[in-house]
Amino acid sequence: MGYSGARGGLEAILAAERLVRDARDHAPAPWASTDQITGRFRLAVDRVQGEAGLYHEPTAADAFRQAEGDTLEAAHLVRAHRSTLPRLAVSEPVDPDEMVVLRRIVPAHRTPDGPQLLGRTTDYTGRQLERETPPAAAAPPPSEPTAAAERSAQQRHPTRFSAFLRSMDLLVEHPPPDDTPPFDVTRRPARPPAPRSAVLASMARAETGALVGLWYRSILGPDGDIHEVTLGEVRHGHLPLRVRHPHTGNPVEIGRFRATETEAIEDLDGADEDRTRFDVGYGLCFGHNERKAIAMANLDIACRRFGRTGPLEQLLLLTTDGLDSAGFLEHLKLPHYVTFRSMVERKQAMRATGVSTEPPGRDCR
Repeated sequence: MGYSGARGGLEAILAAERLVRDARDHAPAPWASTDQITGRFRLAVDRVQGEAGLYHEPTAADAFRQAEGDTLEAAHLVRAHRSTLPRLAVSEPVDPDEMVVLRRIVPAHRTPDGPQLLGRTTDYTGRQLERETPPAAAAPPPSEPTAAAERSAQQRHPTRFSAFLRSMDLLVEHPPPDDTPPFDVTRRPARPPAPRSAVLASMARAETGALVGLWYRSILGPDGDIHEVTLGEVRHGHLPLRVRHPHTGNPVEIGRFRATETEAIEDLDGADEDRTRFDVGYGLCFGHNERKAIAMANLDIACRRFGRTGPLEQLLLLTTDGLDSAGFLEHLKLPHYVTFRSMVERKQAMRATGVSTEPPGRDCR
């Protein structure tokens, strides 16, 4: 829907866009380069990559700058750009156990098999606003890691906590789903009932806030108490990207990408469930976005346990995509005076013909 119906028409539209560009290009602060954005706003860049479904840090950074920090608008820009790119190949399935772990925490166990790697995080520091003035000169590059900080290959590929639970026969085993190839949500929309790959892919591209809000509502009981939630493991690291060579047909690694992976543990207590075991939900998304991965893993379990009999799967597939919901919201700012005028005339006509204006069921005496 265009804005041509408003006074000024195209001239007003061009002037509005010009105001945005002038304010951005002539801001008092120096121009933020793509490298500065990827270095200083990495979590925002990772969020844009995940919600756009395109892993390319420079593109996400450029969109973040153009959107003036609006991550949802930036994701919209990247998805629009993505639709213009050719699809040259389909990547090979990757084993998450190949991840070179940069950060790994196991909240469910004090001494897990493998190290706890806190990595780069502010989880354990106070939320105090720093208002220090940055130094005029650039800070020196970080020093080389000491021997104590270096990790072995085995420490960078630790055994996952779910394997420990499986060795104790404490996990419910689910048969592999008949879902090959996986559902491609970028080519066609997923509608319930949908395969698990469609639900996971939809959550991986969902707007982070919408997904966290839906997760929070799903764990609240009718009295407002929070149901017990346990995280088995949270990981952030590098995974390989492989495609098949067009001549040899062999898988070739063409790059690496960062991802966040989470396994959530559910205490089974349903009447038709095995109460002697746990179930595990899974979440994986682009970049470093632990909120989304944690919400994914818990909603994965909830969708498997209750999704087929309740509205959860429908909510996941139809309401958490930021472009869908925000697009509908944004269109409300476009001209609607024709439709609203028809509503006004309809009410005036009802009043003129003597149609009762009292709500049904009200005593009019």
